[in-house]
Amino acid sequence: MAELSPIESVIMTGVLGIAVTGIFYAIFLIFQVLRAEEGTKRMKEISIAIKTGAKAYLKRQFKAIAPLMVILTIALFVSGQIKEFDIAVGRAIAFLVGALFSMTVGYAGMSMASNGNVRVASAARSSFNKALQLAYRTGTINGMLTDGLGLLGGGTIYLLYLDRAYEVLIGFGFGGALLALFMRVGGGIYTKAADVGADLVGKMEKGIPEDDPRNAAVIADLVGDQVGDCAGMAADIFESYEVTMVSAMILGYAAFGHAGVIFPLMVRAMGVLGSIIGTYAVKARTETEDAMRAITRGFTLSAIITIIGFAFFSIWYMGQVTKLGMMTGLQVFGATFAGIVLALTVNTLTEHFTSLRKQPVKDIAKSSQTGAATVILQGLSVGYEATVWAIFTIAGAIVAPVMIFWPDFLKASYGVALSGIGMLTLTGNNVAMDAFGPTVDNAGGIIEMSGLEKETKSIMDRLDAVGNTTKAITKGIAIGSAVIAAVALFNSYIETTGLTQITVTNPYVFVGLLIGGAVPFLFSSASIRAVGRGAFQIVKEVRRQFNEIPGIWKGTTKPDYAKCVDISTRTAQRELIGLGTIAVLTPITVGFILKEEALGGFLAGAILVGQLLAVFMATSGAAWDNAKKTIEDGLYGGKGSDPHKATVIGDTVGDPLKDTSGPALNPMIKVINLVALIIAPIIVTFKNNPSTSLVLVGIGLACAAAVGVAVWWSKRAPLELKPTISK
Repeated sequence: MAELSPIESVIMTGVLGIAVTGIFYAIFLIFQVLRAEEGTKRMKEISIAIKTGAKAYLKRQFKAIAPLMVILTIALFVSGQIKEFDIAVGRAIAFLVGALFSMTVGYAGMSMASNGNVRVASAARSSFNKALQLAYRTGTINGMLTDGLGLLGGGTIYLLYLDRAYEVLIGFGFGGALLALFMRVGGGIYTKAADVGADLVGKMEKGIPEDDPRNAAVIADLVGDQVGDCAGMAADIFESYEVTMVSAMILGYAAFGHAGVIFPLMVRAMGVLGSIIGTYAVKARTETEDAMRAITRGFTLSAIITIIGFAFFSIWYMGQVTKLGMMTGLQVFGATFAGIVLALTVNTLTEHFTSLRKQPVKDIAKSSQTGAATVILQGLSVGYEATVWAIFTIAGAIVAPVMIFWPDFLKASYGVALSGIGMLTLTGNNVAMDAFGPTVDNAGGIIEMSGLEKETKSIMDRLDAVGNTTKAITKGIAIGSAVIAAVALFNSYIETTGLTQITVTNPYVFVGLLIGGAVPFLFSSASIRAVGRGAFQIVKEVRRQFNEIPGIWKGTTKPDYAKCVDISTRTAQRELIGLGTIAVLTPITVGFILKEEALGGFLAGAILVGQLLAVFMATSGAAWDNAKKTIEDGLYGGKGSDPHKATVIGDTVGDPLKDTSGPALNPMIKVINLVALIIAPIIVTFKNNPSTSLVLVGIGLACAAAVGVAVWWSKRAPLELKPTISK
């Protein structure tokens, strides 16, 4: 085993120290948030109801997926036996640690948002700036835990295994990605079933505000913000952070030895320091300043600090300490900087297509004057166009590092991975921006249900509008990083299998390409269908309570909020394992039956179509949502008008796209790639042995059958939805 030099040991100690610093900064912010005032008794009651529902859901979710995690841990241990015993043990443990860290980030994000929402609502009674700072710092807690735990996990595994670390790191990345998939999908189904159901009855049928306490689904909707947007998205970005780091470390060791592994860890450490400074600096200069400007200032400050830091390390460490030369130092800087440019470009593009102030959303709002059909058509157009610009941007971020390291393919692949490292260097800021959205959304709901003064509601509406844009931006970042990470993992797959090229003219490769492209559609179909079923049951329950309990409409009787919470929980849990089965078993099916070249084609198809579909769904959904908010601000007749009802329909169509299916494709793409990396040595080792090859085919057919059962199960209506025949 190759040893680290004294200076490399010092650097790694510093990296782990900074990781721990990020975790302590998160703890510092936890105490700061919890010291803030909670508000009135009614506000506290609502907050407790949200918190209780969110915790109960996550507890049930973790219990549901625990058996599968045990099975996969054993499978990883067995697959690792092809290498060495200690690698097999390390990979299995790393899988559990990655899953545990992902779970921790998601749970902590949900917990702090649940505690922060009522405090942000209380702060809004006195100051816009106080509410902004408190909401952003609540989100920052999650961001810094993501930074700290991801860096700590990757750095520790590397120190323990050094030149063999890549074998173990695959398990670490897979654990984080799989947990993120479950939390993203489950939380997304929960939140959108409740949201769509609440809107259809509340806004469309009864003409009451979004968070009116008479709506039986309102608590389920607010809980959904926590388990979907906070817990789910936090775990999603955490696994992106993990996977980009894993791919960079694998390719870095192949290209430059220890230097290629240590450099991305140094970049990530600089990102932690930059995020600490930039996130704490977020505040409005005046009470009337746009919150987005304050957030952008903090992001820019973090970016400047980080860029200066990794520019220095590029030249000093890669160029001088490792004696690779000034040119190599400049090359790794350029490749990493390409990721920063990609992140900034994605931010700009997403804001353009989803912000209330920009023309695309204004055009959707304008189209509402002629009904819901034109709203939906205009939103589809916005989503499709945004997808084109996003693919050009990502293509540029891939081509740039390839050109920088041309013609060395291995170093170029490392450069692509570094682009992903650069893109997610400011993960602390990105997650803070994402968690900011549901925190202020929940705070607005608490204000509405508590009947607070109009000025307080106005402050929270301003923050909520910005929150929609920040959520859309972080979804764009997550999607872009998923593609970059997947491309880097794809290159790792090529390196692992020893393939020099994958030829599309090979019928098996082409079939793999087709199947890979189809999987994102199959996955999205099942998740959207789940949201539709849940919303159907929510609508029926809310209608029932309005019709059978007259005191609810008069405000003299509280609705049975728990019933809708239970419906959303059961709907989400019912779909989890089936969707996980599709993501985990489809690459095994293709790889074991059609072998490694076809699996390469499968990965390419899944990456391309998954990216296109994810951007389209996330952008169109966010644009529809903000078009609705534009109408609610008074445009074209305001709330209750026909244009408002048209945009509500557009928003309900977009809800499962932007908050369930679109974001869920990010971890799905990476789970597929990581599974392919894990099974690649098995395919290569046993494919030429007739007896073992038949065994692999048999396993592949069994996996195909399991996927078929999962699809059948997703179409099978639960008992509540089966039609009854009256005699």
